[in-house]
Amino acid sequence: MKKLFSIVLVVVLLVSMLSLAGCQAKTYELAMITDVGDIDDKSFNQGTWEGIKEYAEANKITHKYYKPTEASTDAYVAAIDLAVSSGAKVIVTPGFLFEEAVFIAQDKYPEVMFILLDGTPHDAAWENFKTGPNVYAVVYAEEQVGYLAGYAAVMDGYRNLGYQGGMAVPAVCRYGFGFVQGADDAAKELGLAKGTVKLMYNYSGDFADTPASQTRAAGWYQAGTEVIFAAGGKVGNSVMSAAETANKAVIGVDVDQSAESATVIASAMKGLAYMVQFGLKEYYAGTFPGGVAVIAGAESNAVSLSPFSTAKWKTFSQADYDSLFAKLADATIVPQKDEGRTDPTLLNPQYITLTFVE
Repeated sequence: MKKLFSIVLVVVLLVSMLSLAGCQAKTYELAMITDVGDIDDKSFNQGTWEGIKEYAEANKITHKYYKPTEASTDAYVAAIDLAVSSGAKVIVTPGFLFEEAVFIAQDKYPEVMFILLDGTPHDAAWENFKTGPNVYAVVYAEEQVGYLAGYAAVMDGYRNLGYQGGMAVPAVCRYGFGFVQGADDAAKELGLAKGTVKLMYNYSGDFADTPASQTRAAGWYQAGTEVIFAAGGKVGNSVMSAAETANKAVIGVDVDQSAESATVIASAMKGLAYMVQFGLKEYYAGTFPGGVAVIAGAESNAVSLSPFSTAKWKTFSQADYDSLFAKLADATIVPQKDEGRTDPTLLNPQYITLTFVE
């Protein structure tokens, strides 16, 4: 009898330990994989995460973000593996750099839903493209909001502009191409003499806050640049630091960055939280919009300049903005996209002097 009691006791203890271990294994239903930037980049990662967090907290859904060990497809897939093993049902990947990783993961985990921002899934050779039924891919019309920023800056009286991009990925190129075209059209509309408006243009090659980017921006400001559109994650922090020293202006990117620095006069925004939350709402409603890649622009309010309540325009008005935005929304104005190009001089601007610093 004692032996039987001992066996029963051991079994009870084992069951208790397994139950306790199960309780301690925390799972997270919603997951985000960060790109090469940080979660607090005040830009793409942060804007996306805040949208997920707001939705998850409002609906009491567990959520977590995972940062890859490096910027590579293998590392991104490994982070996705970790998220899935931790219980993820929906994984959000913000950025063009995730296209190949999602291409792989969509077949590896057909039961998991993916929301890919700023890209469409394809293989490493760019030969095979596939957006599976478990992938909702969103590509933003950055050229539209870049156009808004360039047009507004010139209309507001700025004549010496700068564009500081990060890595020359499609989204960054589209921002810059739009900025060039908006500035050029505004100069033409104002009847300015050709060459009156000057625009410096560069890609830093990264998304980091570095001395090199700060020094470059400081040099532009010292040479007469009045405002720089910074579209490169934490590259913007470098530009803001230079602007603060030079008492010059900055146009932010992705989210409203007015709180980051008094030098930010406006921001070219994407509806990051809006598009992510749309995908999540559809998933929980049982109508996940998988299998499609959508281009989200002014027609769906997915891109915009920051509100006039936080902007610091001198003469560019809400009415001016609304009129221009409507023309983008109904396709009266259709800015050129990058179309795989990185060189802005291929746009052949007619009314501004464009200098591409490679």
